[in-house]
Amino acid sequence: MGTDLALGLMSGTSADGVTAVLVRSARTSLKVLSLRNYPYPKGLRDRVLEARFLTAARLSELNFELGEFFARCAVKTLGRRRVRVIGSHGQTVWHGPEGRFPNTLQLGEPCVIAERTGAAVVADFRTREMAAGGQGAPLVPAFDEFIFARGPLRAVINIGGIANASLVGRGRLWNAFDTGPGNGPLDLAVRQATRGRLAFDRNGGLALKGRADDRLVRRLLSDPFLRRRPPKSLDKSYFGELFLRRHFGKPSLARLPDVLATLSRFVARSIADSCRRFAPGTVHEAVISGGGAFNRALRRELESAFSPIPLSSSDRFGLPVMAKEAACFAWLALRAIQGRPNNCPAATGSRGRRVLGKIAPGEA
Repeated sequence: MGTDLALGLMSGTSADGVTAVLVRSARTSLKVLSLRNYPYPKGLRDRVLEARFLTAARLSELNFELGEFFARCAVKTLGRRRVRVIGSHGQTVWHGPEGRFPNTLQLGEPCVIAERTGAAVVADFRTREMAAGGQGAPLVPAFDEFIFARGPLRAVINIGGIANASLVGRGRLWNAFDTGPGNGPLDLAVRQATRGRLAFDRNGGLALKGRADDRLVRRLLSDPFLRRRPPKSLDKSYFGELFLRRHFGKPSLARLPDVLATLSRFVARSIADSCRRFAPGTVHEAVISGGGAFNRALRRELESAFSPIPLSSSDRFGLPVMAKEAACFAWLALRAIQGRPNNCPAATGSRGRRVLGKIAPGEA
């Protein structure tokens, strides 16, 4: 394989918008060439957040609306540049690995993206994993193995709406899983307490003013998901509205800083505890990426929870913290069109190596 250009499109469970990352990939390396973020317009974000309650007709319409939005993001990012492939994760609106028929749903019609850009598009990566008996997530560990396997044992963590970790190094990936909540419950608490005036706690400023309730943190850490052995993955609803209501009651502006401080400590402890519990040995470094890396309160809690293990960000490895997931899907798409396995059974519990993703061909 020579050097290829690919574009990755990613929208996480926080539903903030689309991250578009252009990469150049070779056999043993990958370089991020550009990074663009495109926030969802408020109306579209509201529809995404309510997607699980829509009728079939409205859900089908949203699938194509998101396809158009993803396509516009791709066109703006690429300009006149041509890529071999676009990898689109889509927008997750439901993830049910424990269902009677395990299932998952990502929206953002790839045929629309292919039609508008003229490029081949690979999307819907999770479904093959589930068909092969896996959890369908997390998918990033295959990429983590590509980037980090040659170093010492590290906990490589991405904090979006849900947090996930890869325990990787010494030549391989050893374990990977969703650790539990990420930004999801913090963002939801902010939206509820401010009645939608704020979407999130920018840089953790409100949480830094609050005081964490350690007794409640200890109780939250007894959640059975956190103790379950991998493979395991989550839908964001698990630590969603019912979780907040049960443990924090009715949201209010007066209590919001303390709620956010408590949630930040809980999220950080759940991540660090899981990494220690399921690591195959001593972890030498924790590396974080995703939107949670910008939250100063959460980062402070992570430094404390991981101490004395040093905490760094993926920027140190040439992967800007907001670029890593989108870069991953560019890489997964390249592997898919080459017919090369791009999954990680150690992370998802699937029956073996598979080529993930459905391909919408580009212009003939």
